[in-house]
Amino acid sequence: MKLIIASNNAHKIEEIKSMLGTKFAVVQGMAEAGIFIDVDEDAETLTGNARKKAEEIFAAADGMGLLSHGDAVLADDTGLLADALDGAPGVRSARYATEGHDDAANRAKLLSELTGVTDRAAHFATAMVLIRKEMPEIEAVGRVYGEITREERGENGFGYDSLFYYQPMEKTFAEMTSEEKNQVSHRKNALALVLAAME
Repeated sequence: MKLIIASNNAHKIEEIKSMLGTKFAVVQGMAEAGIFIDVDEDAETLTGNARKKAEEIFAAADGMGLLSHGDAVLADDTGLLADALDGAPGVRSARYATEGHDDAANRAKLLSELTGVTDRAAHFATAMVLIRKEMPEIEAVGRVYGEITREERGENGFGYDSLFYYQPMEKTFAEMTSEEKNQVSHRKNALALVLAAME
């Protein structure tokens, strides 16, 4: 079976590929598959954005003749939800500071919004939608709970990883190796639910 990941984010594609192991014979990002579409992520929920991406990329891939029976398109949308900010940045996580995807500006804004705030509890949530040709669709949400640090820590990862402290490992996501993060991350939890539903 073939899986097309509805993303051009190299970090995300590598994370998903490493978690999938041998579940699919071929795993490709959009560019690898020859799909060059910019989906407008304007839904009000993470699942809404994931579904919109999955549907548009599936339609494009199917229209190009890239999908056979059982082949799939997987889309996800991830947000960081801080308790003290009523779940912000949430669905706006990638564009929290600007309309562009500026990770450093997003992190700086989050730290600024939490200045003087003692409640640092937060969680990552990843919504995934898997659309398969001539087979049922699958939808799942994975979460991981932690807290927001007061300064950036660690050099690995991307997005808000350097601000997200995971108590069981006593590290931020950016201080973990990719293997460590992939064992506990929100994306791993969502993908595990998708794979369980497939089986």
